[in-house]
Amino acid sequence: MTGMHHASSEPCRVLVLDDEPLILLDLEFAVEDAGCKPLTALDLMEALSIVQNNAISAAILDVSLGQGQTCEQVARTLAAMGVPYVLHTGDLDRMDEAVRRLGGTLVPKPTPAAVVVARALEPLAVRQ
Repeated sequence: MTGMHHASSEPCRVLVLDDEPLILLDLEFAVEDAGCKPLTALDLMEALSIVQNNAISAAILDVSLGQGQTCEQVARTLAAMGVPYVLHTGDLDRMDEAVRRLGGTLVPKPTPAAVVVARALEPLAVRQ
């Protein structure tokens, strides 16, 4: 199995945050296909817990998490840790300003899961 690895034999870990289970599952499989270990979260608190308890290589964040929640807190935490992330959103029009302030790479929904994962892993390939 090929994939990006750190100096040790640990595969890269990719946080996948999406409140839609089918999209989450699709991305999870695409992360595995890329040779990385997916760490999945359906909501903000779960994602923050994963970030605090795991070494994460990259992340795919759904911007709008329902019930008025966004991924902003997770994105800011990852940015402070220097972890690259993509913002995967179907709400570009509605979320415009908030999304632009977050930085990260914007990947609109719908985009094939393999493409989303490839965009998330791009910064890692550059670092090696």
